[in-house]
Amino acid sequence: MAGTLNAATLKLLIGDALNELLSQKLRTFLTLLGMIFGVGAVIAMLNIGKGAEREALKMIGAMGLQNLIVEAHSYNKEELQEIREESLGLTYSDVQAALHTLPFITGYSAEKQIKLFALYSDFAKADATAVGVTASYFTLASMQTSQGRLLSPEDEKRVAQVAVLGSDVARNLFADQDPIGQYVKVNHLWFEVVGVLATPDFNKDAFQGVKLGGDRNQVFVPLATSQMKLSAEPLANELDVVKLQVDEDYSTVLAAKAVTQLLSQRHAGVEDYQLIIPVQLLAQQENTQRIFNIVMACVAGISLLVGGIGIMNIMLANVLERTREIGLLRAVGATQRDIKLQFITESFVISVVGGLLGIVFGLVLSEIIGFYSEWAVSWSLTAIVLSVSICLLVGVGFGVFPAIKASKLNPIDALHTD
Repeated sequence: MAGTLNAATLKLLIGDALNELLSQKLRTFLTLLGMIFGVGAVIAMLNIGKGAEREALKMIGAMGLQNLIVEAHSYNKEELQEIREESLGLTYSDVQAALHTLPFITGYSAEKQIKLFALYSDFAKADATAVGVTASYFTLASMQTSQGRLLSPEDEKRVAQVAVLGSDVARNLFADQDPIGQYVKVNHLWFEVVGVLATPDFNKDAFQGVKLGGDRNQVFVPLATSQMKLSAEPLANELDVVKLQVDEDYSTVLAAKAVTQLLSQRHAGVEDYQLIIPVQLLAQQENTQRIFNIVMACVAGISLLVGGIGIMNIMLANVLERTREIGLLRAVGATQRDIKLQFITESFVISVVGGLLGIVFGLVLSEIIGFYSEWAVSWSLTAIVLSVSICLLVGVGFGVFPAIKASKLNPIDALHTD
């Protein structure tokens, strides 16, 4: 065994290590569990974290990082009567004021929820919602169609009875039929279907408690049509949600302060709305994800530490059981370096096997967690490399002490050990 470490020697050492570990299958398996769980936890944590990050970016993309969202509060009838004495609620006038007085506001979209009594086609009924929107709504929400077209400014001007359907409501109302050119009835009015929205890349309809819009189970009609031809509740807000587009060169946080001041003046100080800043929502999500990652990293680290202690334990047991073997090796010319190398190789092999099994466990665990929690999972090569590297470092590190202890055994005493 003495001499330089080459490929043949390394192969021999690994073969001997595998044979030794296989001779104690149960003990080796129990030792591996700590490494498997540790590596698996790290991989699952980073995969889920990466998936959550991508999901958050997609949902923020639907809101628009350069957008500000103004949502009108809802009140009961008594509260609404008192508030309307001071404020008219969220109106088109608010939008126009923002466009004309704040130069960094470059565009807007508006929406108004429709009080729905009936929604059906010639083929089926649907339990869905309906909303009146401006044509710019789809652009600011980065929405595309899978069939047909989106609503246009011309539809607004003509007060046209046309509709764009979410993917789910289109499927429910028309099953295998082509919905384009068909008609849906919203309350007492028939609307021609001109488009079907593409299914979003994300599964959730809200982010940090804020509705994203573009619900798969929603019918979109021109805002002008809904306001002029569909009845609205007395004293209700003219608009439920307004999205203001901020110039790319301007901070949305600073813009939000100016918009808040403007709306406060126009609403006589009545806070009958809330202003949502998607950039801040993203920061909150990242902070929450960071805390989650820290907690999971601690759990994974403890698992790897326990695994490392298990490796040290089995290697110390091996030293005691193989004392005579060590004495014999020293007697036939093996150096202290050879003995250390042999035991460190065994620690390395345990770490490699634990790391490989941990990869499989981590990938399976990621899918299980993602399936039952409905969290997004994204495969991360970084997670695999990082977790296995830490596993090898911990395994070999905890194997150094037993290796040194084995190498320093007195050959004569070792040969006389029972």
